[in-house]
Amino acid sequence: MTDGQALITVPGSWPGESMDRATKTGIWIIATGVIITFLHLGRSILAPFALAVFLFLIIEGFATMIDNFSRTLKIGHARFFAILFVLGGFFGFMALLANGIAEFGREAGDYETRINDLIADAYEVVRMSGAPTLQELLFNETGQRFFAIIANETGDLSGDLVLILIYVAFLFLAQSSWTRKLDNIFPGFEQRAQVRQIGDDARRSIETYLWTQTVISALITALTYFSLLALGVKNALFLSALIFVLNYIPTVGSIVAALVPPLFAIVQPEIPPWVPGATPQDTYIYAAIVFAIVSFWQFSIGNFVQPRMMGESLNLSALIVLLSLAIWGAIWGIPGMFLSAPLTVLMMIFFAQSSNTRWIAILLSADGDPQGKGGTPNTNQDA
Repeated sequence: MTDGQALITVPGSWPGESMDRATKTGIWIIATGVIITFLHLGRSILAPFALAVFLFLIIEGFATMIDNFSRTLKIGHARFFAILFVLGGFFGFMALLANGIAEFGREAGDYETRINDLIADAYEVVRMSGAPTLQELLFNETGQRFFAIIANETGDLSGDLVLILIYVAFLFLAQSSWTRKLDNIFPGFEQRAQVRQIGDDARRSIETYLWTQTVISALITALTYFSLLALGVKNALFLSALIFVLNYIPTVGSIVAALVPPLFAIVQPEIPPWVPGATPQDTYIYAAIVFAIVSFWQFSIGNFVQPRMMGESLNLSALIVLLSLAIWGAIWGIPGMFLSAPLTVLMMIFFAQSSNTRWIAILLSADGDPQGKGGTPNTNQDA
């Protein structure tokens, strides 16, 4: 046997190990591509179901809170009141949006005139002629394409609302049989206990995140609403409702939420009486004041109150939060942007259970410890 043959056939030799690593890398790349393609192609089914699961977890978290505070209500009654509260809040929010859009529609002509004046002022500042009107900007090829994308995404999400509510109803009906199914799938006590612990950790992290995000969004929305009323911004309730929804989108949502009210303030047809004058400079100062106050609530609550309430329920790197927002947004659109953070937390928890994928969980985590304090121990070395 020659040296070259020995080099190829000896087990554990470097060429064999390199080939094994290359094979594993290729399998990982192919599997990732297949999964992403499956998620994207099945978005019309998977995205509504994912939204339904997280809506179910919000209701369950609220029902658990009611059950903990009440000594007389049973958990079934607590779930009933939680469902009524969540659905009532949802339909109330939809009514606010409809009323806000109608109010803007009644003053559409005044807003259009104000926006055209601002466009003309901007062109005059940069010493350019031929300032376009709002209609010319909106109804050109680029504007039509942009609004078509927004309309399609919003229309798809609105059309899935009934399907999401049906999914939530069946999730409640199927909840009672989950424990029995888990016992039949994992007959071994240790394995079953490990799987149940993993599920509890994932559910607790997501429930904590969703519940805390809801409370934080409600607090920011209330403070912003009263601030906008005091500043004289029109349709403050509608703008505050938009801010409530935008705060569910990590990082980018907070930035957009801080920009929306001043943009509406700057095109507001009538300036409040407390503003010194009605010149363009006064309008910009007014919008800057609105931006400063709205940003103050976003920054102070998001950086001081939210971390104390949320604790280590996410444990995601800030860079990973932005990347997950972009990736899930590309895969599932608007639903993916809302669900990017909890979905990435799920991935981190599951990746941490195997020695082969634990390195991915470490990269996703903020502190290098994906299991955190008291997390599920990594007992599966072969998965």
